[in-house]
Amino acid sequence: MRTQTQTDPNLRRELARIVGDNQVLAGPEAGPYTHDATIQRGLSAKPDAVVRPADDQEIVAVLEWCYSHGVAIVPRGGGTGLAGGAVAVRGGVICSLERLNRVLGIEPQSWCMSVQAGVSTAHVKRVARENGLIFPPDPGAAEQSQIGGNVATNAAGPHAFKYGPTGAWVTGVDAALAPGRLASFGGTLRKDVCGYDIRSLLVGSEGTLGIITAVGLRLAPAPQLALGLVAFLDGLDSGARTVLELIGSGLQPAVLDFLDGTALAATGATLPGPVPQGAGFALLIELDGDTGEVERQLAELEEVLHSNGALAVLRPDAAELWRWRSTVNGAIAAQRGGKISEDICVPVQHLARASAEIHQIGANHGLPACAWGHAGDGIIHATFMVDLASPEQLKAALRAAEQVFELALELGGSVTGEHGIGWVKRGYMERQYGPGALDAHRRIKQALDPKGLLNPEKKDC
Repeated sequence: MRTQTQTDPNLRRELARIVGDNQVLAGPEAGPYTHDATIQRGLSAKPDAVVRPADDQEIVAVLEWCYSHGVAIVPRGGGTGLAGGAVAVRGGVICSLERLNRVLGIEPQSWCMSVQAGVSTAHVKRVARENGLIFPPDPGAAEQSQIGGNVATNAAGPHAFKYGPTGAWVTGVDAALAPGRLASFGGTLRKDVCGYDIRSLLVGSEGTLGIITAVGLRLAPAPQLALGLVAFLDGLDSGARTVLELIGSGLQPAVLDFLDGTALAATGATLPGPVPQGAGFALLIELDGDTGEVERQLAELEEVLHSNGALAVLRPDAAELWRWRSTVNGAIAAQRGGKISEDICVPVQHLARASAEIHQIGANHGLPACAWGHAGDGIIHATFMVDLASPEQLKAALRAAEQVFELALELGGSVTGEHGIGWVKRGYMERQYGPGALDAHRRIKQALDPKGLLNPEKKDC
């Protein structure tokens, strides 16, 4: 595998023949493409070139050129990833999908749409709403993240508790495959069992099996009503117990998120409503559906909350609540100027223990910690607050993160619930699944990418 420009002085010129000279970037002009959201960890790379194809045919041609010349190719969406998945750590060519930004079609009566991979998550959601429908997956940075990247990482978000991650809404995938050909798996049909489920294989593949160029998406009718609530409890134990009882009651809120006491203290000042004295845990809840369904669920929900000693229950406007929720990440980072955060997933019954141990791990490394995330799914953003100007604190936080991964595995959980393996969590797939499962992954990788040039060394493949 070639990873340095000097091994082929014609690289830029030959790629320019495919995509146009002004769509090939190298050196300083490639700067914005050298990293993703893991830049605060110091993770960045120097790609040999960045190409910005205009369509799937140009992507296929770029992939064919890279494959014939032994050059690695790294697909890239909006660059919002949190696992280093789109960072060209071994050089090669970054293939940015940003110009593939068209909605190819929407069929409101059939509840489906087709979009190119570079369409932003926010735009997909807007188009759905304009047609009386919803696309529920809501990972962060919706205006910057792109749907192809969301599919490639199987991104989730708060509403995944009821509606599932991105992959649950994908009906078809078009992808450029090695050594240079375009293939379609599925489309917008509601049922299709013709062949192997390669569509689902590409979902979550993190660019290691092919370059997703377009996707078919399932939509749903917009709910008549969405009601937001914030319930406050006195601490982790009562909060986690309430989460279990809410799930066990059969209620199906659209969102069941949480903040521990430290996260609440960092963010509560801007919450749309007062935080009661003694609150050490907050549940962020959304109920949706028709009016009668929401009213029924609300009555049952309040009964569970009050029986578990809820200190107060706020009912902010749902849109206002989620605007506030989008600021939580930044508010926590602002406590020291930065943070290292990992998206572990644990069985819901271990939510309190995992959160408490995250605090202890932070204390052992001299770092303030907090736990927050998607309680209903057991996803915890295990967060250590750091001064980004302090190399010592960054190193301590990365060591703490390693212990968090071990904690997740000890509790029967996963080292990633949302963000993927990428580069940051390399080496953990075998720890979590065992050698047999890792071998199966690698055999699939070998079958679809025999030269190992598609996003090499990511996802432990």
